[in-house]
Amino acid sequence: MLGSLLVTGLVNGAIYALLALGFSLIFGVARIVNIAYAGLYMLAAYFVYILLNVAGLQAPAAVPLAVVATVVLGLAVYRLVIEPVREHESAVLISTIALTLVFQELVLAAFGGNFLGNPVWADGIVALLGVAITYQQLLSLGVVTLALAAIWLILTRTRLGVAIRATANDREVANLMGMNVRRVELWSAALSAALAGIAGAVVAPLTVIDPLMWQGPLVNLLAIVVVGGLGSLKGSLIAAFLIGYVEAATVFLLPSGSFLKGAVALTIMVAVLLIRPEGLFGVAFEEER
Repeated sequence: MLGSLLVTGLVNGAIYALLALGFSLIFGVARIVNIAYAGLYMLAAYFVYILLNVAGLQAPAAVPLAVVATVVLGLAVYRLVIEPVREHESAVLISTIALTLVFQELVLAAFGGNFLGNPVWADGIVALLGVAITYQQLLSLGVVTLALAAIWLILTRTRLGVAIRATANDREVANLMGMNVRRVELWSAALSAALAGIAGAVVAPLTVIDPLMWQGPLVNLLAIVVVGGLGSLKGSLIAAFLIGYVEAATVFLLPSGSFLKGAVALTIMVAVLLIRPEGLFGVAFEEER
């Protein structure tokens, strides 16, 4: 049991880390809470399903195409829905919640409420240090690791990364220094959507997909970004693995743990808010507008 718990927590934490980094990235740069981000994650899983089971493509072609489709849709959401009302935080929150529900209803109309499965990309099991892990889990961890490494290199080794970090640190100063803040926000939205797309694609062969699959990760995602600190990429990464292992322990060790994992994550979030409202690694943002 301990081995399964460790593997499940690692896989869950890695996927949550991708989601949390994308969510924190767009929040840090644009200061918006984009609930439609969870909808993009759900749609990415369905894009993979369509490309594999309807179009008949293989995973090496289907996954990149699904991520590209998610990025295009994410940019459209930002330009058409978020950007016109981005100065009004409550309007952004309400409109992105409504848009996510629209995504859900469209998927329900197209596929019904049935659970759908995807073929695994790699079949088989291997024992590592006495712990059984499937090739699919190893492959998924490899994809996630590459994605995390790529986003780290972009943020720390490129001019775009410098611009993103400067804008996240102080939007007005970045604008005064000649940076095109609006373009930086669009790039941040694209990177954020790409991370949601990769997470959705990686999840597709590991579990069944359904139109409500965005709700559970959204709960954990909110817990992660609050525990780690809103806008803190390092905090989101650490909190993602913390919540991933807490969720795995809840499922494996508690009766009816699969029904309690969301409640446990939210309990941790509330506890952190009461002790340190800005999160473990966050800072209190000053009012900018």
